[in-house]
Amino acid sequence: MMEFDLIFDAHRRKTANGKVSTNLADTNSRISPWLSSLTYLLFGNILLPLYFSQITITGQENLPKSGPVILAPTHKARWDSLLLPYATGRCVTGRDLRFMVTSTECKGFQGWFVLRLGGFPVNSKRPSITTLRHTVELLKREEMLVIYPEGGIFRDGEVHPLKPGIARLALSAESSHPGLGVNIVPICLNYSHPYPSWGTDVSISIAPAIKVADYNNGCVKQDAKSLTDDLAYALQQLNYKYDDLANSAFMQIGS
Repeated sequence: MMEFDLIFDAHRRKTANGKVSTNLADTNSRISPWLSSLTYLLFGNILLPLYFSQITITGQENLPKSGPVILAPTHKARWDSLLLPYATGRCVTGRDLRFMVTSTECKGFQGWFVLRLGGFPVNSKRPSITTLRHTVELLKREEMLVIYPEGGIFRDGEVHPLKPGIARLALSAESSHPGLGVNIVPICLNYSHPYPSWGTDVSISIAPAIKVADYNNGCVKQDAKSLTDDLAYALQQLNYKYDDLANSAFMQIGS
């Protein structure tokens, strides 16, 4: 999954003739009902429960059942993108997730599945304003998006500094469509091993949603900083709780 700051930079990128660059991988994607149902069945009922020893999910009551939502999870492993639909998707909220992915992930056989399971591609080398518009349109249609705010995978168990792109995107959608009601949901994923393998335990913690409209005060830079800071704090609190529980369990085993 790519980070959104590149997309906002596209606003300022000019071509030789002074026009904004719009060179972008095709953003068209459609969720296939039959393929999505089959995937949820296979992964949710068979693969994930068999592969992982225990999957603990807390805070599912914090997931909005309607309205535009951005899920903002920590990113610890590639398994995250399979576990998120299991913990927050159709079987829990009645909603499918929309992932932004790099255009290289949408090629060949893999790409065929990605595009039909809610993913939509962006050219990470030459992102375009078209991508921003498409993403805002998804929020306008009250979809549930997934954006990894750290901008990459980190396996050290810490919450790394967040990129401001997710806040800027959410504020852009809210300000361009007053009353839209965008919510950002902080989610923390943790594994009992840095590189998840057979029998690894998984913890998924979901915090209450952050209402983007509360930060839409007219100063984009400051509003985005405040929203990013509060999102980072929420993720850190979730991570601290996991560390406390893990340490407590370790002490009980050792006693």
